[in-house]
Amino acid sequence: MSDTQRILIADKLPSAAIDILAQEPELEADVRLGLTPDELKDIVGDYHGIIIRSGTKLTAEVIERAGKLRAIVRAGVGVDNVDVDAASLHGVLVMNTPSGNTTSTAEHTLALILSLSRHIPRACESLRGGGWNRKAFLGTQLMGKVIGLLGLGNVGLEVARLCKGIGMEVLGHDPYVSRQRAEEARVELADIDDILARADFISVHTPLTDETRGLIGRDEIAKMKPGVRIINCARGGIVDEAALAEALQSGAVAGAALDVYCDEPPVDNPLLALDNVVATPHLGALTEEAQLNVALDAARQMANALLDRWIVNAINFPALDPKQAARLQPFCLLAEKIGILQHSFIEGNLSGASIAYSGEITRADVRPVTRSLTLGLLKPALDENVNLVNAPMIAEARGIYVTESKSSAPTDFTTLLSVTVATDQREVTIEGTVFGKGDPRIVAIDGYRVEMIPRGDVLLVFNKDRPGLIGELGTLLGRANVNISGMTNGRRVAGGDAITVLNIDGHLSDELLDRIRNVRNVRAAHVVHL
Repeated sequence: MSDTQRILIADKLPSAAIDILAQEPELEADVRLGLTPDELKDIVGDYHGIIIRSGTKLTAEVIERAGKLRAIVRAGVGVDNVDVDAASLHGVLVMNTPSGNTTSTAEHTLALILSLSRHIPRACESLRGGGWNRKAFLGTQLMGKVIGLLGLGNVGLEVARLCKGIGMEVLGHDPYVSRQRAEEARVELADIDDILARADFISVHTPLTDETRGLIGRDEIAKMKPGVRIINCARGGIVDEAALAEALQSGAVAGAALDVYCDEPPVDNPLLALDNVVATPHLGALTEEAQLNVALDAARQMANALLDRWIVNAINFPALDPKQAARLQPFCLLAEKIGILQHSFIEGNLSGASIAYSGEITRADVRPVTRSLTLGLLKPALDENVNLVNAPMIAEARGIYVTESKSSAPTDFTTLLSVTVATDQREVTIEGTVFGKGDPRIVAIDGYRVEMIPRGDVLLVFNKDRPGLIGELGTLLGRANVNISGMTNGRRVAGGDAITVLNIDGHLSDELLDRIRNVRNVRAAHVVHL
């Protein structure tokens, strides 16, 4: 590598961002706007870093041509215009700038709440048309009203602060925010059903994941107060648009304010034809200040990454030392799988986790393993931006602290990882080990001794220890053409409570899962994707 590292700025950035790079003598910024894909492929091999917004696409083909490339920064949140898998394959760090637009998105949410409560868009349109029908726009004041926030990340907490400032009562639901952090923000934590029953306004602030897709649907709307108002400035798809349209037309929901949609731009979307909908074209982060902030963050992050200072907001995994990676990789994999498995047991609000190391691994630097546990714990609930680099930072920002300890006490295994996750309702401990040179196993779940392969789809069944249960489960799965590739079960005492763990091949439908849950002596059942 030469002394000077070159950075391609492929989309427009303010001069203040470029000045940050110019102040580093080891860096050279080259602004090349409006490049065609072929032009980009021709020149990308000359650069060590690339900063883009949404206009430039860094495809696998482009990244393969970038032999010197070390880092990509997207000035903004979404990285759908970057082939992250290709970047990871070629050892290229990908970063985004998620915090620069927090205030703008929160303020836009408040603007939509105010517009919705006072019918501002319709009143303005009426007045421009010569109308003066004031009674048609009877509003509702916000002071004293209850707003429920589904998601208490950076934006959700900022919305809470703004709403408290105008006298609203704020309820919040987010299993990945500690009770202490919520109390600091003066937010009353509540479960979703409680929020649905009490809130006058409901605003979603979660990422779009498999768990949050359709978070607000027909069943949830049926539990809401009559005349509730719904706001979505997060991601399209969190609110079921068809269900919302029906509720708006029937009057069950008094109004909705939307900045995001399942399809963008929305085409033939029935919500846009309704008078009780306030709609904007994904403007949450579109302020001068937010655009400047994300650009400044992008420049700083690029400089720090290329000059080996520190890395923040990484999307993918950075390169690891080969020897350390070879030694710790199976333990990192085990810890991540334990974290994902622990997620399925979370009831209430997560307050912390601990990982205790015993045996030979206590002689190693276990910090990467602890980070992997944190990643696995957060990954099922948050978006794809959670990774090995930023997982501890995201957890800490949410008031979740993962502690580690080492023990010299003898165990039944050469190495043992014991992970305890605590919520405000319960604690669950899961233990695992690595057999041979790299064969991870879960050896205990909540006090049940098992020998579980942490891979693929796993069906967890909590049951009474009674004869015939295994056969009945096998019959149900077999009839549905779902193959059992591995099985283990554990119990504390004969005839008492037990756990049955099945590694399965094939899709397990919701209908089949419900049938399993209705099997006699089955107390609970769910599928975990490992």
